[in-house]
Amino acid sequence: MDGSMLILIAVAGIFLLLYLVMGVKLHAFVALLLVSLLVGVAAGMPLGDVLTSVETGMGGTLGFVAVVVGLGAMFGRMLEVSGGAERLAQTLIGKFGEKNSQWALGITGFVVAIPVFFDVGFIILVPIIYGLARKTGKSLLFYGIPLLAGLAVTHSYIPPTPGPIAVASIIQADLGWVILFGALAGIPSMIIAGPIFGKYIAKKIHVAVPDYMEVEETDPDRDLPSFGLIAFLVFIPLILILANTLSGVMLDEGNAVRSFLTFLGHPFVALTIATLLTFILLGTRRGYTRDEVQSIATKALEPAGIIILVTGAGGVFKQVLIDSGVGEVLGEMMANSSLPPILMAFAIALLVRVAQGSATVAMVTAAGLISPVIETVGYSGPILGLIVIAIAAGATAVSHVNDSGFWLVNRYFGLDVKDTLKTWTVMETIIGVVGFTVVFIISLFI
Repeated sequence: MDGSMLILIAVAGIFLLLYLVMGVKLHAFVALLLVSLLVGVAAGMPLGDVLTSVETGMGGTLGFVAVVVGLGAMFGRMLEVSGGAERLAQTLIGKFGEKNSQWALGITGFVVAIPVFFDVGFIILVPIIYGLARKTGKSLLFYGIPLLAGLAVTHSYIPPTPGPIAVASIIQADLGWVILFGALAGIPSMIIAGPIFGKYIAKKIHVAVPDYMEVEETDPDRDLPSFGLIAFLVFIPLILILANTLSGVMLDEGNAVRSFLTFLGHPFVALTIATLLTFILLGTRRGYTRDEVQSIATKALEPAGIIILVTGAGGVFKQVLIDSGVGEVLGEMMANSSLPPILMAFAIALLVRVAQGSATVAMVTAAGLISPVIETVGYSGPILGLIVIAIAAGATAVSHVNDSGFWLVNRYFGLDVKDTLKTWTVMETIIGVVGFTVVFIISLFI
């Protein structure tokens, strides 16, 4: 089939995907599968090959994502029910002092969102910012924006959160590089979008705790795990994964230490170790029975299942694009473009994000479209980690009324739509723009 026709089919497929998700309100998992099938058929693939591509794309993606997201969800749930998130917040606010509590809340959000889903982390910690706002009389935004920025940055940029895991799996990026570049992009993003923007916007918009929000205040006498234990559990999988990546750069292949670190630092092993430690140290050692720990772990997989399936469907979309020949034409066209692939990845994710709202759909769609470029050009190593963060940045910016996060903040802060746009939307856009700027500058030297 003519190359221009294949491109037309790919573009039509993207518009159909957006229409199904936005207009028909079809679940993203079903929409991605349906569009993948239609694109394959329209591109002239034999029907049997279309089904093979679906199976290959789903299996190839879920073989990695299902394990990592599943373990990460159980790990995060144990941290949640044990009070680990509260301990982090209380200790950091105590260390920084009430005067610098913005910074403490930003760091708390940054750390908590590594194992805990964004919305869960926010709901757990919102009583703390309510308490601070009531005590000081300051705008709720003064404390809320830094917390939200910390949570949102890590949710977008730092594995094992689902977004970067999904993109890394689709474009075959090393998670060590993703963690490293995610941290480099995320820290300045959190600082600018959190304490700095939060202090500014709190002077412009005074928000009191909504009367209709009856959230229980955190019990100061609750028996919480130690700060050191929580920090150890959160950072151990990241350290192991980074050690794996660095050993590949610094040690020769075949070296026994490198082989050991490669095994220990594989995300499967690193997260299994961390999850087992949380079961013991935050579970049975703190009075939970084995049945209760098992119940907590099982409950954690319910929200993770949706993310896993949507990511798998994104892998199907990518595979159909490649197997149908659309990917090759698309890859050559983008490779010959004057735009750097990092900029294209950011722009694609941003357009899909603005159009339909879901950051996950934006990420997997952008990753599916950019993966043929990667195969055509032959990118590998650190540049793939930068592309993952560029996609995540595009899928974070310009959150508005079609994003569930927009309404979560709207409700818990008691804002109208206009003020939510001025606060949450601007904060998310700062995170996306600053994060992309950092990785784009880094790419000039790699």
